[in-house]
Order: sequence, then structure tokens, then C-alpha cells
Amino acid sequence: MKMNVNFHIFQQAFYDCNRGDNFSYEGLQALFNYLEELEESTGEETELDVIALCCEFQEIEDDEEAYREYVGDEAHLEECLIAVLPCSVLVCGG
Repeated sequence: MKMNVNFHIFQQAFYDCNRGDNFSYEGLQALFNYLEELEESTGEETELDVIALCCEFQEIEDDEEAYREYVGDEAHLEECLIAVLPCSVLVCGG
């Protein structure tokens, strides 16, 4: 059985799994938008697995040293960067 998920349901799923503090509001919005765009571009549906998303994506301070430490060299940084937020960046992998 499948269910369409809007941002409110997506956000609530993180709180229900005690992961409400893993991302800022802006970070969670950026992640939701990224996953929706990914679904549209690939035509494949994404399963809402909060734990897996918390393992795959991370929001880190918008500080070059901090995210270089997380993602490594600059070439890898560009591959990992999902969104630049007001005070942080959303990255995947690492």
C-alpha cells in the first residue's frame, strides 16, 4: 500500500521517529524538495524511511572547514551538496 506524502506528513514522520532535531526546518524542507525532484526526474517513487534518510543526508554548518571535513575534497563537495541554507548546508553521502 502506498501513500502520498506532503511536507507536513514528512516532517511529522521525523518527530515520530525521535529524529525531529536531525534537520532544521529549512533543512527538512530542502530534503523534501530534493526527494520530490528526484522522484520526478527518475520516475521512481521514494520510500519514506526516516532512519535511512538520517544516515544518508546530513545538515552541517555553513562553514567551509566543517563541510570539507565531512565530504572531503572540493570535487566531492560539489557531488554531495544538496542545498545551501541560511546557516547550513544539506549534503548526502560523505
